[in-house]
Amino acid sequence: MSLLLILSLVFLLSWNVAAAGDDDQQKAFVQCLSNSTSVASNISNIVYPSDNPSFSSILEFSIRNRRFDTPTTPKPLVIVTPHNVSHIQSTVLCAQSHNLQLRVRSGGHDYEGLSYMSNITVDVSNRTAWVQSGATVGQVYAQVGKSSNTLAFPASVCNTVGIGGIVSGGGYGTLLRYAGLAADHVADVQVVDARGRVRDRASLGEDVFWAIRGGGGNTFGIVVAWKFNLVTVPETVTMFSVTKTLEQGPTKYLAKWQKIADTLPNELLIRIVMYKAVNPVTIAVVFNCLYVGSKDKALSLIQESFPELGVTPEVMFEMTWAQSTIQFAGVNGTTLDSLESRTPVKDVIYFKAKSDYVTKPIPDSAMDGLLKMMMQDGIEQPYVIFTPYGGKMAEIASNSIPFPHREGNLFKIQYLVYWKEDSEEVSNAHMKWIRDVYDYMGSYVSSNPRAAYINYRDLDIGENMNSSTGGNGTTAYQQAKVWGVKYFKGNFERLVKIKTAFDPTNFFSNEQSIPSLGVGKEGQTTSSNSSSSASAPSGDSDGGNNAGNETQSGDNNAGNGTQSGDVGQGDNNTTNNNNDNNNGTQIGGVGQGDNGNSTTQTSASVVVRYGPRSYYYLVLLFLVLFI
Repeated sequence: MSLLLILSLVFLLSWNVAAAGDDDQQKAFVQCLSNSTSVASNISNIVYPSDNPSFSSILEFSIRNRRFDTPTTPKPLVIVTPHNVSHIQSTVLCAQSHNLQLRVRSGGHDYEGLSYMSNITVDVSNRTAWVQSGATVGQVYAQVGKSSNTLAFPASVCNTVGIGGIVSGGGYGTLLRYAGLAADHVADVQVVDARGRVRDRASLGEDVFWAIRGGGGNTFGIVVAWKFNLVTVPETVTMFSVTKTLEQGPTKYLAKWQKIADTLPNELLIRIVMYKAVNPVTIAVVFNCLYVGSKDKALSLIQESFPELGVTPEVMFEMTWAQSTIQFAGVNGTTLDSLESRTPVKDVIYFKAKSDYVTKPIPDSAMDGLLKMMMQDGIEQPYVIFTPYGGKMAEIASNSIPFPHREGNLFKIQYLVYWKEDSEEVSNAHMKWIRDVYDYMGSYVSSNPRAAYINYRDLDIGENMNSSTGGNGTTAYQQAKVWGVKYFKGNFERLVKIKTAFDPTNFFSNEQSIPSLGVGKEGQTTSSNSSSSASAPSGDSDGGNNAGNETQSGDNNAGNGTQSGDVGQGDNNTTNNNNDNNNGTQIGGVGQGDNGNSTTQTSASVVVRYGPRSYYYLVLLFLVLFI
């Protein structure tokens, strides 16, 4: 593909626009959309070429990480903001027929700059909700909370993560020990595949449906909407927070937490956020707690299991589950409406994130070393977040969905560092710091593979591009496996098989998307299917026979991880996710930001055509309520 098309809400990708031929490609693509009856009448409000006066404002609207918003950051060739599903269908087909590479953003934030429809319908009687992928987690929480005090949805801590991105990578929050991940609760989907067809769970088949629930965003297709099974909760939950500083010797509290956090009843989550405080400068170790139940039961349980924290009734507060999400997200406001804001608590600044999983307690000496590194001079805002596992997470099989990190994990670590100064020297210092911390922790975390969370996208662990090939980058199965087994462990192989069967030309791709083995060295599919038409559909759900390569499903970045965003998920490269970055101060810390079967050829000589950063690309932007 010679052009990249992105469907995205928040963060944009860092690819260059080629110097030659961009006008022709741009005009040809716009003309293709003009020929579509579903787009033509509103094309001026849907398609934004790079010379459009509104292009920059739309592009910058969703950026949450300034690493991807600099004068030298490559810009997309075209942004598309679909008003309805038929616009997405037309865009997919025109992108294919004019060699545009597609990228998707769904409404939230994403960690590495890789990636708005937001209608939400809650069915209280059936305990389900249909949510379009452009909705944010906060919007879902608000609508569920307004509908019922005894229903909840287990997604991210941060309210600005996009649903499309966070679910595509798993998606976790304060209910993960009680109810698992967001992706564990997907009941159905609405997907636009590479042939422009609108598919659901039944027409996709169970393999594709398995893959899109955690297999990473912008990999299989474009998920337009998700149907979720909601979770039953008591009318009252309890939250409390306790802070210990360096001067109070936090290592002993961390040691006790490591022994018990994953063994506590499913209803209790004790999450740790460590950050550098000022006036005076110290490290604050914040124990953020949620108990799905009453204050009396929470107090009794915490005094029995973790008396060292010194929790008293005065620091404990009862509220509904929806109200607790306001507190954890740290949003500006006290009403459920405040959750719906797309403006993150943190300003748009620079940041980098990484992740780890821990399978055995970290020694006190190693914890002391980590705290010392967080005190390093010149590092503005370092964060380290410990999220306990066990509970429901240990009860769900590691292959139930692509997200594999279940039984055997004590907790997950997220490393974050923020900085404000627009300086290469400052940026390099902070990037070096987080990479040094990651290297330091290598001896104390999971190994073979050293696991990571896809919604905290981290291109340091590998990417699907051999930069030495220049403008026509390629990626091999073995190259993708470097990062793939860290995110998906044993589920990576199944994802590759599904991807190969349903997207043999690798139309939906990014630096960390599941590779298709259906494309040869010259970028030609080994199957007989190929894109055959340059025209767009007139809006019919099948999409006609305008394309021959069948990509069946997929997720929107955020997030995201991807989006986890989660972004995020979710997004997923930019902020998660989930995720892009974690936006949301959380009681002294930071919020979470996330098929058919075929034989897989694993030879390193089998390569996949991949659109490198020097390619053109478009941005397809889901707008609120299809605007």
